[in-house]
Amino acid sequence: MQMHKKRLDFTLQIKSVNDVGEFEAYGSAFGVKDLGGDIVLPGAFKKSLAAWAQKGALPALLWQHKQDEPIGIYTEMREDAYGLWMKGKLLVDADPLAKRAHAHMVAGSLTGFSIGYIVADYEYDNAKEAFLIKEADLWEVSLVTFPMNESARLQDVKTAFDNGEVPEPKKIEKLLREAGFSIAQAKTFMAKGYSALTPREVTVDALINAINKL
Repeated sequence: MQMHKKRLDFTLQIKSVNDVGEFEAYGSAFGVKDLGGDIVLPGAFKKSLAAWAQKGALPALLWQHKQDEPIGIYTEMREDAYGLWMKGKLLVDADPLAKRAHAHMVAGSLTGFSIGYIVADYEYDNAKEAFLIKEADLWEVSLVTFPMNESARLQDVKTAFDNGEVPEPKKIEKLLREAGFSIAQAKTFMAKGYSALTPREVTVDALINAINKL
């Protein structure tokens, strides 16, 4: 499997949040198909969290996956029977963006967490029509307004095509799924978007433009 960053999106599940920006939440739930059709298995984050612990650090707390916009820190992160439990603190007194994020979190106008990670091990389950994530290398966990960000997914597709070569048709649908598109969206593209291109028109740019119309 090509090693590139993916997003794993979940509806925001806040356990608590206080006035100074401290919060507890779940960034992932085990055994539940996410908005892109992936299922995280118990133990998927253990190796990555152990590696972070050795460095004395934790994945970044970002705003909308923007690497230049950290809004706080995670102080604890671990797996439990339910999923990936996280404790963090938004820097509400030092960062206007963090203060804004806190207000939206309290008001309920932020709808999701999104994990930035690299797949280390997975398999596809035909019966469940889902990718089972066995091991994920965590990089960051973002607060996001909409859990399945279209521009982020398109960037993942572009990364998958980063060698400039167009994959064989049977691989394109798989790449779309790995980039976070649902099964229905991937199949719709192959049936309507890809099939509408003539052989001479099948370039990386043409594919990206067609995917953008989904």
